[in-house]
Amino acid sequence: MKTRDESWTLLTEWTKSPQLLKHALAVEASMRHYAIVLGGDPERFGTAGLLHDMDYERYPSLDDHPYKAAEVLRREGYDEEIVTAILGHGNHTGVARTTDMARALFGVDELSGFVGAVALVRPERLDGLEARSVKKKLKDKAFARGVNRDDITQGTEELGIPLDEHIAHVITALQGAKDRLEL
Repeated sequence: MKTRDESWTLLTEWTKSPQLLKHALAVEASMRHYAIVLGGDPERFGTAGLLHDMDYERYPSLDDHPYKAAEVLRREGYDEEIVTAILGHGNHTGVARTTDMARALFGVDELSGFVGAVALVRPERLDGLEARSVKKKLKDKAFARGVNRDDITQGTEELGIPLDEHIAHVITALQGAKDRLEL
């Protein structure tokens, strides 16, 4: 198993954008939280979250992302469950999400970004943020327009957790990492 420091080094070799790095950190935090909820290994889940978009800056095309990342991760000796979860975090790959790790990664990817966007428009950021406020913003199609709400719905269904509870889990996870996320 690669260490978190090794994974961070790999990520920062491939990704320079501060926004993408913050997204990676947010998804990592959400994945570590979900590992505990689902009885998984927080290090392994966290690694999948941290590296899920490592190739996106260089290869944003759906023809390449996340396939380039999978090639590199396999070459670097990352566990196949992590690689498969990363491949499954986008519907366009057709890779089935058959593990808790894969379902969690798909479930938290868009939602972590959305919760972060909601926090950014609040003076108190993540402090005191509640699921109902996030749900209200989800209905506003003009807010965080780039977030795929269908993926949030599908990810929640695949996890088998009610939406309010799922949002609350992601809020809790991001609150635990708010300093790193500058939220």
